[in-house]
Amino acid sequence: MKITSLKLNNFRNYKSLTLEFSNKQNIIIGPNGVGKTNIVEAIYVLAITKSFRGSLDKVLINSDSNEMVIEGRIKDKIFHNYKLSLSEDGKIVKVDNNKVQRLSDYISQINVILFTPEDTNIIKDSPTCRRNMLNIEISQLDQSYLHMLNEYAKVLKQRNAFLKLMYVNKLASPDYLWILTEKLVDIGIQICSYRQKFIERINEYYDDIYYSITGKRGIKVSYVSAYKNKEKNELLKKYRSYLDKDIILGKTSIGVHHDDIVFSIDNNNLRDYGSEGEQKNAIICFKLAEIEIYIKEKKKYPILILDDLFSCLDSKKINNILKKLNKNLQIFITTTDLKHINTRILTNCTVFNIKKEKVVKQIYE
Repeated sequence: MKITSLKLNNFRNYKSLTLEFSNKQNIIIGPNGVGKTNIVEAIYVLAITKSFRGSLDKVLINSDSNEMVIEGRIKDKIFHNYKLSLSEDGKIVKVDNNKVQRLSDYISQINVILFTPEDTNIIKDSPTCRRNMLNIEISQLDQSYLHMLNEYAKVLKQRNAFLKLMYVNKLASPDYLWILTEKLVDIGIQICSYRQKFIERINEYYDDIYYSITGKRGIKVSYVSAYKNKEKNELLKKYRSYLDKDIILGKTSIGVHHDDIVFSIDNNNLRDYGSEGEQKNAIICFKLAEIEIYIKEKKKYPILILDDLFSCLDSKKINNILKKLNKNLQIFITTTDLKHINTRILTNCTVFNIKKEKVVKQIYE
């Protein structure tokens, strides 16, 4: 999978920009604040329909406009044209000029793996942050997973609303609650299965990749869930044991919406015992393991984005990473300087030098 061209209208600081990309390595260089990350962010938004910066949608629109448009031409066996527009009326996505009615039917068509300096927060932050990452990555691999997540969120909202009703009205029958609970459990078991299998597949590659980059072994990621290895009846009993607590709180205390993943080296939790360097290495190697899953299971090469990589890792590890990457991958790297990149790696790169919103293209051969 390759993105051959990108067209931006009123996206962030770019009022109008058209770029043609190399199908191998693309390096976007320039001082901080000129819009390097905005370009790779646009590719990500075109694929995932939202920013990786945690920004509100409206800030993606240039301040002088009320609508932004991202268009990309993607080669995936054959060429397809993708378009995402955003205005006060919402998002509209199109494939080959045909409107896709639901965003959940659109996501997974363009596969992107992203690493940014903020990704170390995945280990440091709350379980919500780690679940979000997990959901995005699995949804790109299998569209049905995203539909399950949406259905689970809908049923969970209904269950929580009925719990609040039961708190106010002590005579309310719990029958409807158990209908919702059973439905929640059925969907949750499927979500748990997807997550567990995904983590197992990551671990098939994880330690070897970590060793090739750092020279150390012993890394793994573990899936933590109240649903893990549990049968339906066992889970329903657990929900019954939490009923009084759930009514008081007005929310559901257990479920896959509380799941977590734990990164560890030699069985030591990296969140508590890992250095910042170890945490960064753990995340980038996790993302590299994802590439192997795509290649093996989808028979595709995702687009890889490495945003501001040189601020995260030393040049030796970065060059180890770049040398290890599959030659069939299309890669985007943002940086402020080329001096840390091995000259051999620069061969056959296309460099986009950004100066005050103007882009100068240079091809290294």
